[in-house]
Amino acid sequence: MAQQLILAKGYEQMSVQDVLDELEVSRGALYHYFDSKAALLDGVLQRMVDAGMAAVAPVVSAPDLSACEKLTHLFAGLQQWKAERRDLVLELLRVWYSDDNALVRDKLRQGVPTYLAPMLDAIIAQGRAEGVFAPGAPDTGRVMVGLLLSAQDLAGELYLARQAGTIPFETVAGSFAAYQEAIERILGVRAGSLPLVDEATLRLWFG
Repeated sequence: MAQQLILAKGYEQMSVQDVLDELEVSRGALYHYFDSKAALLDGVLQRMVDAGMAAVAPVVSAPDLSACEKLTHLFAGLQQWKAERRDLVLELLRVWYSDDNALVRDKLRQGVPTYLAPMLDAIIAQGRAEGVFAPGAPDTGRVMVGLLLSAQDLAGELYLARQAGTIPFETVAGSFAAYQEAIERILGVRAGSLPLVDEATLRLWFG
């Protein structure tokens, strides 16, 4: 329900009273679960993370996919999931960098590795067994999560810069290519073998 209100009104314009009216509950009942508007935003984001991870989780256990294929499908699946919710993602992006939401950002950044790192570790272990991945660090999955979160943060900044007309599309493509290269080097695979994001997806967001 909160997601629908955010889409309909915008987060900044949405009030707690709007939520109460939509849900037809008392303020006390709502505050039992969410003690502020920021907490409500936190709940929306957490629900999105849960849903996004659930959507791509089957890739990890797919018996007919190689490790490289699983990583490619994982990256593509996350991108597709966000693309299907593009309007909501863009609305949340508009308030993401607000100082009022700093705690929400930090909490989300701390929580994502809990979901994503085990998925990556399982795929990396398979890649080692297949002889295609050669990461030296024991905590490679978490390192990759850090890179992916950094790429996500940069994506928000690049989107705003593109909207302002201050950077060309080539700058965006080059930034993501750098992250892809870093991940490929960590895993010890040849350049270009693990596409982080395809050009069609980049055009969708940054075209």
